[in-house]
Amino acid sequence: MILPVYAYGNSVLKKKGANIDEHYENLQQLIDDMWETMNHAQGVGLAAPQIGLSIRLFIVDTTKFHDDDEEAPIAEPGFKKVFINAEKIAEGGELWAYEEGCLSIPDIRGDVERPAQIRLKYLDEHFMPHDEIFTGMNARVIQHEYDHIDGILFLEHLKPLKRRLIQRKLENIKKGKVDISYKMKFLESKR
Repeated sequence: MILPVYAYGNSVLKKKGANIDEHYENLQQLIDDMWETMNHAQGVGLAAPQIGLSIRLFIVDTTKFHDDDEEAPIAEPGFKKVFINAEKIAEGGELWAYEEGCLSIPDIRGDVERPAQIRLKYLDEHFMPHDEIFTGMNARVIQHEYDHIDGILFLEHLKPLKRRLIQRKLENIKKGKVDISYKMKFLESKR
């Protein structure tokens, strides 16, 4: 089932998510719905806060990126994974800027500098533990989604001038004054 994506301004996007266990109600259905929602919106990642749940769960599908992206310092094959109760162990490597966007903040993009590498401990959808290092575009998408489960939006990484320039657009998003092709939940709901 396609779920509405919570738009900028909804308080759930600013909350730190709680850990869950294997008894979380209807977890597999939730994960399936998240994949369907993300794919319908043509995203590459989706975190539970973006669908109104303040829990530490996100999904990533970087197979949509080309491995030969010249802007990415480290190219590697993409993947499709579920991350539960992720814990950032370390970040490293050279900082590099790349234009990011977010399904919760439609029509706004901006250059975000992130480290080229992240080490993460997490559980997969079968609650099997993993401790992995991700690099390049894979690391970037994970860092973006990890920020969501910590209540951080990519806007907070933008330069102050850029943030000032997009204030009116952000206010319009809060009010639902944005043209999108997927379901969203706004503060002042228009859809």
